Amino acid sequence: MNPDFQVFPDRAALAAAAAAHILDVAGAAIDRGGICRVALSGGQTPEPVYRLLVSARIDWYRVHLFWTDERCVPPDHPESNYGMARRALLDHVPAPPGNVHRIHGEDPPAQAAADYERQLRDHFGAPLPRFDLILLGLGADGHTASLFPNSTALREHKRLVTPVQHPATGQWRVTLTLPSLNAAVSVAVLASGADKAEAVRQTRSGSEPSLPLAQVHPADGHLRWFVDRAATGEEGGERRIGASGPPASETSSKGAHGG
Repeated sequence: MNPDFQVFPDRAALAAAAAAHILDVAGAAIDRGGICRVALSGGQTPEPVYRLLVSARIDWYRVHLFWTDERCVPPDHPESNYGMARRALLDHVPAPPGNVHRIHGEDPPAQAAADYERQLRDHFGAPLPRFDLILLGLGADGHTASLFPNSTALREHKRLVTPVQHPATGQWRVTLTLPSLNAAVSVAVLASGADKAEAVRQTRSGSEPSLPLAQVHPADGHLRWFVDRAATGEEGGERRIGASGPPASETSSKGAHGG
C-alpha cells in the first residue's frame, strides 16, 4: 500500500490532525482488543500534539505508552524524550504509572537497551512488538527515532532495541530497530519545517533508499505522513497525495479536543 501523504498549512494544523489520528487509532484499537499501545517520539514537532491530547476524551487506563527512542540522560534532563512527554502530557492526564513504559536513559546504554527489550517481550508476549501506533519524526539528516543514515543499527535484525551513538555528537541513545518499527499496525510520520524538506523529498522519491525512514515499511500495517507546507519545500506545498478522504485543508481537529 502506498503511504498516505497529507500536507497542512502550518505546524498547528499538522498537530491537530495528528492528534485526531491518534484518537482514531486508539479508539479502534480499544474497540478491537480492549487496549491501545502507542510508541511516542521526541522532538519539537510532536510536543504540540501531546498538548492537544491533554483535553481529549480517551480512556487512559486502556492506553499503554512506550517510546521509540531515548537519549541516554536522566528523565528530568531537558533532552529526555520521556521528560518532554511527561511535561506536555503525562503530568496532565490520569495515565496509570503501570501503563507508562519508559526507556531508562540514565542507565548504561547497553543495559537500558536490554532492559527495554525485555520489557517489550514481557508486555507483548510475542517475538515482535505489535504497536497499534508508532509516532516517528524526521531529522534534517534523514534520521528517524535514533536510527541514523549509514548506522550499523540499520542492519540489526535480531534485537528489538539497540544502543546507538549520534554520529556527530557521540551522544549515546537507545532506539527501536527496524523490525520493531515494521511490525506496527500503524506508523505516523510527523515532519515540520523547511529544514526537513530535502529529507522528505529524498525519502518519498526513493532517491536515497538507504535513509532510515525509507526502510520503514510496516509489513502488515499502514504508513501515513503528516507534513506542514514548509517541509514540502514548495511555496504552495502539496495538497494531498495518495490518501482517501477529504483534502488536508478540510481535516477536522474536532477529535483532538474530544469534540
